[in-house]
Amino acid sequence: MAALARSVLVTGSSRGIGLELVRQLAASPRPPQHVFATCRDPKGPRGKALQELAAQHSSIKLVQLADTVNLHSIQRAVRDVGYHLKDQGLNLLINNAGISSHATLSSLDSQEMLDVFATNVVGPLQVVKEFLPLLEQAAKAAGQEGLSCSRAAVINISSKLGSIGLCLRVPEAPMYPYRASKAAQNMVTRCLAAELQDKGILCVAIHPGWVKTDMGTEEAPLTVEDSVRGILTVLASLSQDTSGAFLDWEGNSLPW
Repeated sequence: MAALARSVLVTGSSRGIGLELVRQLAASPRPPQHVFATCRDPKGPRGKALQELAAQHSSIKLVQLADTVNLHSIQRAVRDVGYHLKDQGLNLLINNAGISSHATLSSLDSQEMLDVFATNVVGPLQVVKEFLPLLEQAAKAAGQEGLSCSRAAVINISSKLGSIGLCLRVPEAPMYPYRASKAAQNMVTRCLAAELQDKGILCVAIHPGWVKTDMGTEEAPLTVEDSVRGILTVLASLSQDTSGAFLDWEGNSLPW
C-alpha cells in the first residue's frame, strides 16, 4: 500500500487525537517522508510526548505554532515547513487544533464565544490561507489528475455536535460556543472545497467520534487509537467525489 501522502502537517499535535495521528502516521508500514507535528512549545514539557516520538521516527519534524490565530506564528511555521519541503510542496494539512466550551445560555459570556470562534473557525482558515502556496505547489507537482490526500488536501477535524441536522438528536448540553463554532467551521470547509477544487486540493470535514481525550473525557466510548485508525482509513479513500463532504471516522456521511 502506498503512503497516504508524501508530507503531512498536523496542528494541535501535543496530545489527544493530534498526537495519535502523528504516532500512527510515522509508524505506518509506508510512512510519509515528512510528518510535521505542530504545537505551542515543542521543546517544553507539553511537547515531551512529541519529543519522544521524534526521537524514534526521523520522519517527524517538530514545528512551533504557538497560536493558530496569530498570523506571525503561522507564517513562521510556514517558513519552517517550507525549509524541509524545498520545492515539493505540502500534500496533506490536518487542522486538528481546537478548544471546547460547555457554556449554556445562562453561563455564556461574549468573550468566551469570541475566543472559541477565533480558535475553531478563524484559526483553521488562517492556517489554510498561509499554507495554500505549499498545497498548490504539491498539487501541481503530483503529476496526477483528480483529488486525493496523496496529491493535496485539507482535512478539518470537526464534530457532529456542529451538525444542525443532528442538533436535536445529540442530547449533550447546549455548548453554545463549541457547537456554533463547529457549524461555522463546517461552512468554511464547504467553501474551501468549492474554491480549491480547481487548484487540485481536496477539502473534507471529519468527525472523529466521541473520543477518550482531555476534551472528550474518560466517559467517551471510543479510544483515541481506534478513532485515528479509522480516520486514516477514511483519508486514504477520499477522492473527487467526497471533496466537500462531512464524514465520521468510519466514513459515514453526516448531515450538515
